[in-house]
Amino acid sequence: MVSPRAREEDRAHDTSLRPRSLGEFIGQPKAKENIGILLEAAMERGDALDHVLLYGPPGLGKTTLAHIIAREMGVRITVTSGPALERAGDLAAIITNLGERDILFIDEAHRLSRLVEERLYPAMEDFALDIIIGKGPSAKTIHLPLPRFTLIGATTRIALLTAPLRERFGVVRRLDFYGLEEMRSIVQRTAGLLGVQIDEGGVDEVSRRARGTPRVANRLLRRVRDYAQVRADGVITQEVARQALGLLEIDSLGLDDIDRRVIETIILKFGGGPVGLDTIAASICEEADTIMDVYEPYLLQLGFIDRTPRGRVATRLAYGHLGITYSKEPPQPRLL
Repeated sequence: MVSPRAREEDRAHDTSLRPRSLGEFIGQPKAKENIGILLEAAMERGDALDHVLLYGPPGLGKTTLAHIIAREMGVRITVTSGPALERAGDLAAIITNLGERDILFIDEAHRLSRLVEERLYPAMEDFALDIIIGKGPSAKTIHLPLPRFTLIGATTRIALLTAPLRERFGVVRRLDFYGLEEMRSIVQRTAGLLGVQIDEGGVDEVSRRARGTPRVANRLLRRVRDYAQVRADGVITQEVARQALGLLEIDSLGLDDIDRRVIETIILKFGGGPVGLDTIAASICEEADTIMDVYEPYLLQLGFIDRTPRGRVATRLAYGHLGITYSKEPPQPRLL
């Protein structure tokens, strides 16, 4: 429930819940200000935007911002992803259909193949594409000019992007987890769009457990709405929200069963750490990439774990949240 990765049910609601302008977009003030200046300057010149790279944990609005930029510019946006571009021909087919000032949005840009990435360099820098036709001695290279387009890349793991690709983006912005007040505004807006009756206490309860992530907040609100419809006459109060989220095993800070198992594993099985990520993943039967991309960023944000050269370490705050007495001596293991 608290995974910030998009699900099919999220995609079905994203279109109706997604902000349509920069003014409607809640939070990320620094990114909004920079993008606003970029948009205004480009429109005054009648030029295409510089290439933009957005990075940060999933569910924070990278795709939404890309669509807002296209709408504000009044241009068409073509959406694809790194894994979908398997061959250089796939990139050529998409990029040659772009119009002047159009936007190409590539999600999960860190998963682009090396061959596709190398073909992308001249397209970003020189707005041209070199296509090889034929094989052997009869092969020919065609230099194909491209319209001045804008590439918007999104990634959750910027460290996996190669340096040459990162350097070709004129604007690089990180999206951070949202604050509690921003989450309240998002929950209230979503409740209004969904026609949900919710009081201030209900808004506060859902906001505090949404992990600072709008996608998670929207998902939790829909589940709480279902609970309220069946057991509380459709009205979400603080107590109704608390009962619904308790039924989903999401605690007061938004931690679910996997989060707690990660922390308990570090504390109870490995004496508080340090312990390697692969060892943690094997201990709880979960993928290491899932822990690193989905669960670990929020635990780091809360200050419940630390990364060290030797592995992950649980902090005093994690001990306190689980009700375990903090000690430098390894605690006695117990069944999880």
